[in-house]
Formats: sequence, structure tokens, C-alpha cells
Amino acid sequence: MTLFNTFNLDGKLVEAIESQAYKTPTSIQTKAIPLILEGRDLIGCAQTGTGKTAAFALPILDRYVKVTTDPHAFNRIKALVLAPTRELAIQIGESFRIYGQWTEIRTGVVFGGVTPKRHMKVLKKEPSILVATPGRLRQLIEEGSIDLSAIEVFVLDEADRMLELGMVEDVKSIIAMLPKSRQNLMFSATMPKEIRTLAASFLNNPVHIEVKPEKKNQPKIIQEVYYLEETHKAEKLIDILKEKKNISVLIFVRTKKKADKLAKSININNIRTRAFHGDINQSQRIKTLEMFKNKEIQVLVATDVAARGIDIDGLDMVINFNIPNVPQTYIHRIGRTGRAGEKGRAISLCSKDEQVFLKRIEQFQGKKIHRC
Repeated sequence: MTLFNTFNLDGKLVEAIESQAYKTPTSIQTKAIPLILEGRDLIGCAQTGTGKTAAFALPILDRYVKVTTDPHAFNRIKALVLAPTRELAIQIGESFRIYGQWTEIRTGVVFGGVTPKRHMKVLKKEPSILVATPGRLRQLIEEGSIDLSAIEVFVLDEADRMLELGMVEDVKSIIAMLPKSRQNLMFSATMPKEIRTLAASFLNNPVHIEVKPEKKNQPKIIQEVYYLEETHKAEKLIDILKEKKNISVLIFVRTKKKADKLAKSININNIRTRAFHGDINQSQRIKTLEMFKNKEIQVLVATDVAARGIDIDGLDMVINFNIPNVPQTYIHRIGRTGRAGEKGRAISLCSKDEQVFLKRIEQFQGKKIHRC
């Protein structure tokens, strides 16, 4: 018996939740699930790692598990979830499949970086729930390969990240093609003016909920920064990695080219490392993530776009090889470590040109980062 029973979800969904050993809903799940089950439009402001995927996946599945006896119930897409990156789209799709494993509900996932043939295979299975990245979905719509005229529920996940990655126009275009009568759900870690404007354009009298991490669950992240010349960063990084043996480290860099170059430099020093960015094909990306999760490689060098959606339990350290110019990006980066009450460490390598970015980050989070 779990506290998820209090939501009156279908027994098949509760059984799937129990199979994952989830017992107590998170704050956002407690607040959002009843409202979504009522059919309300909703804006959820919550950080990554608060359980928001289950907050919308469970009520959407509950909505359709009740019509599985209808032979025509699943021949059209009824629910659409937009995610900013393929990694997050895959993660959301997997969550739908896990929670709906004992139902007849089919979930499809489409994203960039793979051949159109793969998408045709996904769509031929006639999923009732579709998870997609905006650019690829818009392309499929324009090609006439996909029909969204039966959409009843629309979810925009990590809306602020869509803004950062320049996807808002694609999102607006897709929203304009959806049926007027539908339920709308939007989730975002932050609510800048542009996102509030976007929300107002498509949500109907939404309920606003905001979930801040509870103090007892706040990540215990030790933040440190080294001031040094850009040309000395790689040398310092190798020293840090050699000192911190047998731990999992996620390194963030600004460009794909830098990711490849840095990963090669680290490997030369006999530290098992892989690069992770958008130019790597999807099958290789999935394989690399599995290797990292299984500790077959120690270090992952990633760009922000590729790393969005990465969820690794027990990640020991995050290193900012390049300081991001957006404070929220820094928060997203270091939030990969120190999860589930475990201690984490975030190290930043800051050149003279990046000190202004560091100052903005400290102002944003309201505390200084320890100088080493």
C-alpha cells in the first residue's frame, strides 16, 4: 500500500508505481495530480528532480486507461508532450511506459538526430501518447506525417529551457495547430517574462503551483571555484581527476568541438572518458549513458544541450570547464550531483573573461562560491 492510492488512480497504475518502490508522492505530485485529474489547466514551477514527470504522466495515463475497452481509442494521438531535448524526451517516454506497463496505452517518442524511417516505425504503432522535441515534430507535421487533430491534453515541459535553446517559435507554431478544446499543462523551473507571455497565450484559467525544494531534501553540494588562465584549465582539470579516482564526473563545456578535444586529452591520461553532444548518433549516446551509469567510464564531457535530461543516480562531481553566462544554467548543471540526500561537489574553472558570469551566479543563488 502506498500513498498514491489517495489519488484514486487506476489500480494498474498504482501497481506499476509500487513495482518501482515509490511510496510517498513528492510535493509537486501531491499538488498537481488532483488538479490534472479534474481537467484543470496548470502551470507548475518546479526544479528538475522534483518528480514532475510522474505529476503529469500518471493523470494522463489514468485518463486513458479507462477507455481501453474501446477498439478505436488508440488509433490517434490523444496526448502530446513537448520536451526540449531528445534525452529528456526519451526519459519522459520511458516514464510513461513504466507507469503504463500493465495497460494497453501506447507511447511514442520522436526527436532529431535519427532517420525519418525510425519515426515512421514509431507512428505506425499508433501511439495515443506522443513525446516529441519541437523541431522534429514541426518537421513531421509539415511533411504531413503526423496528425494532431485529436489531441486532448498538451504538456509543455521545461519551458524555460525551450526559451534558452531558441525553440519558442517552433512551440508557438505547434500550439497553433492543436485543437482549441484541450487541457494544457506547462512546467518550468523558472518563469521569465517571455515564458509568462507564452503561458498566457495558450492556457485557460490555469492553476499556478510552485514547489521549492524542501530544506531536508536540498542538495548538499560543495561549490568551489579555481581562478586561472584559459590555457591552464586542461592541466588543472587533469590534476583534479587524478586526485579524485574512482568517482563519476560530469564535465560541462561550451561547444561540441571542445567536448571532443577535452575528452581525448583526458583519455590520454588513462582516465576512461567519453564526449556527449548533439553530433553523436542516438544509439551511441544511449550506449555512452549506460556505460556512465554502470561506471564503465569515469568521466562524461558534455554540452548543455546534450546533457539536458541526464538523470544519473550517485553522480559524485560536476565540473564547469566553462562558466555558463546564464545563472539558471549553472543551477541546472550542479543539480545533477548531490541528489537523494547524498553529498555532491561542483567545481568551476574560471578564467578572467568569465568572472562576470561567476558574479551573476553568486548574486542569483545568494551566496558566494568558495575560492580555492
